[in-house]
Amino acid sequence: METKIDERALDERLAALEAARAWSPRTTSRLETLVRSRDDEAVFRVNPVKFAAERNMAEAEAVDLFLHAAAVGLFAMDWLLLCPMCSCVVGSFGSLRAVDNHYHCSMCQTDYEAKLDDYIAVTFTVSPAIRRIAFHDPAGLPARDYLVKYRVTGAHLAGRTPDGLIWGDLVDQLTRVVSYMAPRETVRHELTAHGGFLLGYDTDSDAGFVIAIAGEPTEELQTVRLEYQDGRCEPGGGKVRPGPVVIQITNATPRRGLTAVAELPADFARCQLTYEPFLTAARVLTTQTFRDLFRAEVIRGTEGIGVTDITLVFTDLKGSTALYEWVGDLNALALVQRHFERLRDATVRHRGTIIKTIGDAVMSAFQYPADAVRAALAMMAGVEVLNVDIGERNLVLKIGIHKGAAIAVTHNDRLDYFGRTVNVAARVQDLADADEIYLTREVYDASGVAALLTSLTVESGAARLKGLGQEMAVLRVKARPQPV
Repeated sequence: METKIDERALDERLAALEAARAWSPRTTSRLETLVRSRDDEAVFRVNPVKFAAERNMAEAEAVDLFLHAAAVGLFAMDWLLLCPMCSCVVGSFGSLRAVDNHYHCSMCQTDYEAKLDDYIAVTFTVSPAIRRIAFHDPAGLPARDYLVKYRVTGAHLAGRTPDGLIWGDLVDQLTRVVSYMAPRETVRHELTAHGGFLLGYDTDSDAGFVIAIAGEPTEELQTVRLEYQDGRCEPGGGKVRPGPVVIQITNATPRRGLTAVAELPADFARCQLTYEPFLTAARVLTTQTFRDLFRAEVIRGTEGIGVTDITLVFTDLKGSTALYEWVGDLNALALVQRHFERLRDATVRHRGTIIKTIGDAVMSAFQYPADAVRAALAMMAGVEVLNVDIGERNLVLKIGIHKGAAIAVTHNDRLDYFGRTVNVAARVQDLADADEIYLTREVYDASGVAALLTSLTVESGAARLKGLGQEMAVLRVKARPQPV
């Protein structure tokens, strides 16, 4: 099929993308080539992490590229809830606000708790205003394509079994028949049963059945009659002998349904799948570009969505109250604003994001502890450069870092984090004095952190953090920052 592209719209959006920031050479041309010359599957649910790896790009720049492409309307951002057991896309949402903290996989008939860094993937699909593809109208896809290319993750985001098999390929191979069912329609599936069991399933409801294949083979045609009802099939199972089988299903609902029948061996068992590296929701939320471009994105409800592991940095200016007395309100405010700029620059350069400012303090978030420590050291150096510029050492920074689980919520119309990890990080910062960074043991023991601190004075100790009622192992990093 000929690819139809709205050339004017594409040119306008590419121009906006090129103007958004300074890109590495050929970065935007790579995206243009993708849109113009690849097939529909290649521009559907694009995984920026894989896109970067295949094109030898910096991963962070690829993530920024697609976020900006979504902001200018070249691509649409999809938040996908993935099933860890069957590679099923349980839900696809155009906005974070539509993602709930619990979800249900109809294929597995299993409930899961959503975690931002586990099975919520952020992908990008070409905008229909630029190029119309078959996946923009999933209801119009052939039944098998809807099953194995839309409801199960595709090439960009393949889930694999422990022995390396792509689950989507297994679904395609094992599913003997698949078809849509119009409201009140009766469909007949004819097949030859060999052994094990026949599994009937629907990706959009819990209507399913299991038919055991056992006994002596027969050449007589066996008929199994089922009724597809709201969320279930009646009966839910049965038994046939190896040989020819007709499965007759009546759709008793007023909605179109999908029925698929797979033949599985008797010892078949589901397993935890491993996905190719993808852009997690947790990483997106710790990307400053996302927070700058998509300020309206919020998490629905008061419970929030959990994140298993996030690193938080709290900073504060020592003696900031006295600063206003020393240099006057206007001068002090200008200095504090310049200090915020240095902290933001250090945060963004090291793949983090500013969550909020609290008076003269900053809370920032990172996916990896080593990035947080690099940013903290850069913050110290950046503020020292500022002190050199003004000729006096008026700005003195102190920093605390901790990692762990947290809850992402919307607070005061802004994405924020709450929970014990946040409280610990803030209390650890309270321990610090001038030019000190305090780390918890969890941060120091993380990959790459100790190596960053070999040239600095690091002292181990323990502290009872205010309001938390328990002693924690902490490390004090003391060094006069050097301008960079």
